[in-house]
Amino acid sequence: MVKRKPVLLVDESDDSMKAIDLLKRLDIEYVEYDIKKFEESCCGELHTTKAPSLFAVEGIFKGLQEINEYTSLKGDAASDIESESAYW
Repeated sequence: MVKRKPVLLVDESDDSMKAIDLLKRLDIEYVEYDIKKFEESCCGELHTTKAPSLFAVEGIFKGLQEINEYTSLKGDAASDIESESAYW
């Protein structure tokens, strides 16, 4: 089985850049998705979603503070959940 990778929604904000840096420094694998791509796709704008936001097996983490909380969860090896798919 493959571990699911969290999806990080980002924009051009400082908090998004900090979230990217944080996950990279801690060697947490993730899939990055620019929130502006939603506007260009069939889905349209995401009015209730803010960047940075992280969608993971452990939950949804909105904002840099909650993403910091997620990294604390990743310190617990028991929180690693495996799946047949590496992506959501």
